[in-house]
Parts: sequence; structure tokens; C-alpha cells
Amino acid sequence: MSRRVLLHVGTPKTGTSHLQDVLFRNRERLRGRGVLYLADRFDAQFLAALDLMQLRWGGLEEQCIGRWDALAEGVRDFSGTSIISHEILATASHAQAARALESLGHPDAEVHVVLSVRDLVRQIPAEWQENVKHRRELGYGEFLAQLRAPSRSQGVAPWFWGAQEIPDILDRWAGDLPPERVHLVTVPRPGGPPDELWRRFSRVLGLADLDLDLDLTDERANPSLGVPETALLRRLNVRANAVVPPLIYRPLVRELLAHRTLSQRLASPRLTLPPEDHAWAAAVSESWVRTLRERGYDVLGDLADLVGAPPAPAEAYVDPDAPDETQVAEAAIDAITALVVENGRLLRAEQDLAQRLADTEAELRRSHLRPTYRLREKLVRALQRTSVGQLALRVYRGLRGRSSRSV
Repeated sequence: MSRRVLLHVGTPKTGTSHLQDVLFRNRERLRGRGVLYLADRFDAQFLAALDLMQLRWGGLEEQCIGRWDALAEGVRDFSGTSIISHEILATASHAQAARALESLGHPDAEVHVVLSVRDLVRQIPAEWQENVKHRRELGYGEFLAQLRAPSRSQGVAPWFWGAQEIPDILDRWAGDLPPERVHLVTVPRPGGPPDELWRRFSRVLGLADLDLDLDLTDERANPSLGVPETALLRRLNVRANAVVPPLIYRPLVRELLAHRTLSQRLASPRLTLPPEDHAWAAAVSESWVRTLRERGYDVLGDLADLVGAPPAPAEAYVDPDAPDETQVAEAAIDAITALVVENGRLLRAEQDLAQRLADTEAELRRSHLRPTYRLREKLVRALQRTSVGQLALRVYRGLRGRSSRSV
């Protein structure tokens, strides 16, 4: 059984893509130092989390079956330190969290829960944008209204607060753990050293003294979009969701358009929290800080990081529900260009495959016309008519090392 399990359970948009990319690419080096990050593919622990929580996610359900139990078994069989990390675990219920902890060896194993957290001033717009990148059609104003509703029961509110309400997440995941085994990693405020967040992660995960490859690969990045780009993507969702299935949406819209094309438009205005919502977000954050201080958890960073920056002047705010249409049109041209280029690549690949198929069919036709082929075909048919002939064919195929019925 792992002598120590570090379970990083969220939250989304707190540098988790970078962390998981580093862990995955360095997993062999980590194992050599007694640290297990068990993953046979980059999204293996994501699939395990989906399996644990029985979540439907863009057609990935069949790939998830049995993933959590396999992960937990691998952790239990390892004698060193094991790391599990995925932000979607933040939304697990009490029962799901309890099952996860028990499957990892709790209370016999030394389980630590790690939660990375960021201020609501940045989290709220980032989460709306993530919703849009996952096919949501909800406008920003309605998204904010649902979050602010006192019941927190409308639309996206249950999911958002399930993934962001810090004290509640820790109640579900760490209710019976001693506070010294509960670690909060705060995302630094803007303007600090670019590697400060990684330094905080590395200290809590025991990786600070290891020489690791820290460069984030392009395909693992989860970049943000500007206001017109997010508005364009939401309009595309409204128009295309009914005719574009999730398995097509993911590579074409989220990866090609959002991540590889629209995210490169860095001159666009950034998505922010409306100035009139800052006081509300600050009040929520301050209540969290008071609760967390009282509980005495281990903090990597500063709980003051959870209180966001003050609002910019009202005239500087750009509403994504009423964007500059010229900017949206320019983003649309870039998106269409990317789709044309991708379609050209796919057409060339299709033409290449069609030519290969035609060449193969022609070769088959030529081989069928050869006298030796027709002679072999007659011989096989004759042998198949008798038991002795069938035995001879089986011996021949065995000698040739073939298991098929073709000769």
C-alpha cells in the first residue's frame, strides 16, 4: 500500500493543466524517485474521475468503465508516494469522495487532500468561458444571474458552486482528515513571478528538489479567449449544437478553433467580472477566508490571494453579450480560415487514402488473373472436399504460421 497519497481534487482554472502535463511527462522519472503518477495516457486520471462520479462527458463514457478501480488498485499496490490529480474531482459528492478515499487505503494510508484555489474575480469569467468551450449556449449575463441567485439551484449554479465553494469542497473531501493533511495552494495575484504557482505545487507535492521538464506542451494548454472570440464561440454553439455531435465538436471547435486559433488573438479585450459584481464576489471570498483561517489548514501561498483585485473603471468593461461586432467578424474570418485549412488537409488525406485503396484493388485484380493464383485456388477447393485434404491444409497453415483461412 502507498505509504502516502496526495490527492489533488481541484479547483478548475487553477493551473491544473500545467501540473498534470508535468506529472504525466515526468512520470517515469518520478517513479524512479519513489513517486507514482499512474497514467497510461494523458487523460487517464480524468477518465478515472469520470468513472468515480459516473459522469457523462462528450461520448467518453465507454472509455471510463473500471478506470477508477484500476487507478486505486495501482495506488494501493505502490509502496512509495502516489499522486492523483484532476480538478473535476472537486464536484464529487460526499458518498463519492468517501468511496474514493476508502479505495485509496484511507484511513490506513496517509492520505493528504490538496486543493488549488483562485479568487472569484478571475474564476467566474474563466468558468463561463469554459462553459462556452464545452458547448454551452448561456449568455454571460444569465450565467451571472444564476450564480447570484440565493438558492444556487438554477442552471449552471449547482455545478459552479460544487466546483468552487472552497469550504464545502473540503467538507466533502477532507471532513475527517487532520488539518495538517489538508493543503490549500493559492493562485498568486497577477504580476508575480511566472513560476510561483509551480513552486507552491512542487512544495506541497514533494517535488521541489527534483529536476523535471516543466515546459507545457501546446496540446495540453488550456488558453483563454478574448471577449469577441468567446462571443463568437457561443453564437456558434447556438447554431451548431443541434447538428454537430460532441465527438466532432471537441477536435474541431474546442481544439482547432478555440485553443489553436481564437486564443492566438491576444489583442482582443479580455473577459472580466462586471464592476457591479465585485462587491458581491469580495463578500463571498472574505467569508471563505474567515472559515479557512479558523480551520487551520496548511496554506501554500496566502489566503489573501482569494480576495480579488478591485474593479477596473466601468467604462473599461467590455460586455460579451454586446461585443464590438467588427471584432467578432474579424475573429470569425480567422475561424473560417482555420476551418478551410483543416478541411484542405483532410481532403488531401482522403484523396491519398482513395488512391491507396484504388492501387490495392488494382493489384488484387491483377493477382486474380494470374494462372498460378487460379491454380492455387482450384487446389485449395479440391483439398477442402476431403478430410485428408483439410488436414493437409491445416498442417500447411501451421507451418506458414498463419491463423486465417486464406492461402
